Amino acid sequence: MEKNETIIKREVSEPEFQKIANKVSFLTILANTGLSLLKLLAGILAHSSAMISDAIHSASDVFSTVVVIIGIRLAAKEPDKEHPYGHERLECVAAIVLAIVLLITGLGIGADALGKIMKGNYDNLQTPGVPALIAAILSIAVKEGMYWYTRFYAIKIDSSALMADAWHHRSDAFSSIGALIGIAGARLGYPIMDSVASLVIFLFIVKAAYDIFKDALDKMVDHSCDEETEKAIYACVMKNEKVLGIDLLQTRIFGNKIYVDVEIAADGSYTLREAHTIAEAVHEDIEKNFPKVKHIMIHVNPAD
Repeated sequence: MEKNETIIKREVSEPEFQKIANKVSFLTILANTGLSLLKLLAGILAHSSAMISDAIHSASDVFSTVVVIIGIRLAAKEPDKEHPYGHERLECVAAIVLAIVLLITGLGIGADALGKIMKGNYDNLQTPGVPALIAAILSIAVKEGMYWYTRFYAIKIDSSALMADAWHHRSDAFSSIGALIGIAGARLGYPIMDSVASLVIFLFIVKAAYDIFKDALDKMVDHSCDEETEKAIYACVMKNEKVLGIDLLQTRIFGNKIYVDVEIAADGSYTLREAHTIAEAVHEDIEKNFPKVKHIMIHVNPAD
């Protein structure tokens, strides 16, 4: 799973960003609430522990989406005296909270499944009914659709928290696939497969939690941009014919924004005003070509 999918730029205004995020989150809450109730009912009626585990997973998605909404709204706040660089990192905090919720949910499901497997006495396990199969198939279709829907808007509005929520949907789809296999196996005469499916669901959930946590943590600790982006910024700076070289180029990711520090080399005979004009032109070129760049610091050195 690639939780850190490349998000090129935010192409919408802040009000539209909030509108889209709220719309996606509202639909997500509705869908997850309906699915979790459906799967819980199917799991109880069909005597399927895998489907009940899957229902718990879907229910955790509702809480996770609420966390995403809060994170996005806090991250969109304007810079203030106490936070002059903005609040973008609060979106990463939301993604980390989401990862922790996923991990706790997964551990609970895994512990229950492992306990049933270790007890043995598989002959006394009830065979899951047809409703569990139908619920699993429906869940796979709905959650995969929600993944693509949420992913599309996460890229459109450049939201790491929304992207994390999209992958949460896909992890749910994967867990439903595991539930489907386990339920089918149990109905074919292998009742232990239902508990094995719950264990597989646990592994998918933990993997999703790890990937979301790692991506958010990278953005929290000023991780540099990918090599391709840095090369593109380098080329953009060097397009200015008065820039004779680049002595230093550093980038760091701040939430979902990029900060750039550049030391350029120019003719040492230029006046301070001329050097400032060159730096200003380079600054404007970077801002124009890289909308994700929020802050640029340019220093001009005399060329050797």
